[in-house]
Amino acid sequence: MGGRAGPVNQQTGLSKTVQVTMTPRYEGLSHCKVALAFAVSMDLLGVTALLLGVFAPLEIKGRDFGDFLVYSGALLVLMSLGGWVMWYSGNIEGLTTRKELGYIGTAVDQLARTLSRRMTKRSPRGP
Repeated sequence: MGGRAGPVNQQTGLSKTVQVTMTPRYEGLSHCKVALAFAVSMDLLGVTALLLGVFAPLEIKGRDFGDFLVYSGALLVLMSLGGWVMWYSGNIEGLTTRKELGYIGTAVDQLARTLSRRMTKRSPRGP
């Protein structure tokens, strides 16, 4: 980042230099809290179901339900992967928007904006 020369001191003939540095502000887990909560809860439920299916003898009326818990636990863990990807991609800093890049909107973008505005007008919780 650059410095800025200040006024020249008349007695010494030297100018003051002010150094300005901008440090990125790290906000931790503040972005995409819903995706984080989804990912963690699916991980906990999936691992719990997986371990119960493997180690607990689950028989009801002579039928074994261990395989069901193993497969459903694996699917829950797989679903949590989507939550982790959403959380991680939502926390990426420094991406430029299309507007900053000089992006010109297409018909699809205009249609999406129009539909979005109509949906927010109809919803009771709109602005």
